[in-house]
Amino acid sequence: MSIIKIENLHATVNDKPILKGLNLQINAGEIHAIMGPNGAGKSTLSHILSGNEGYQVTEGHIIFGQDNVDLLELEAYERSLHGLFLAFQYPTEIPGLQLSIFLREAVNAHRKFQGLEPLQPMDFVKLLREKANELSISSDMLKRAVNDGFSGGEKKRFEILQLSLLNPQLAIFDETDSGLDIDALKIVSDGMNRFHHENNGMLVITHYQRLLDYVKPDFVHILSDGCIVKTGDFTLAQQLEAEGYDGLKIAS
Repeated sequence: MSIIKIENLHATVNDKPILKGLNLQINAGEIHAIMGPNGAGKSTLSHILSGNEGYQVTEGHIIFGQDNVDLLELEAYERSLHGLFLAFQYPTEIPGLQLSIFLREAVNAHRKFQGLEPLQPMDFVKLLREKANELSISSDMLKRAVNDGFSGGEKKRFEILQLSLLNPQLAIFDETDSGLDIDALKIVSDGMNRFHHENNGMLVITHYQRLLDYVKPDFVHILSDGCIVKTGDFTLAQQLEAEGYDGLKIAS
């Protein structure tokens, strides 16, 4: 079953062409990684999928989810409700909004969309503590405002906590390993692996092999100048780490 199918995607930023005919299909149970030099279009792809209004799609289609919806016709919040999740490279701070309240509202919004009853406060607290313990998130952290004063590792763990609670169809990780020390990387990658199962998909955007050592992709794609120019398995990431883009004869 296809989770997402991207066909001939062209996109611009400030009238500058960035994506130039990108094609990608992620099926249920698959983990795909996208690597590539700076400016290749990796983060542009994640922003377009999540509905960032600063990016203009000029051609192509994106079919998403079990209902085969046209992703490009949906607002950003609707994409989330349909089961798309983006872990940001630089998560936003929201001073004054308690983390646990934010999460409860998000979970219950998704439950309402799915035709389910909202979780009562005590039921939600029990679920939240269970998921937080898996990610070594303290109860004190849950009382803080969203990402306010968090370290880089804490922000990334909080995003994995959101992921665990929302259980989307497709999770996109846009350089989520950026700025993580080895301990935080292990915790975050463990959370990603816990999330993954045969009915969902993952798209991991990264510069480095180190995250992929923990979260093993089924497919590795090299993006260059707005297109996928090479696809392989995990050994392609290893080859890239060893030889660089010049060694693979890919423009950087």
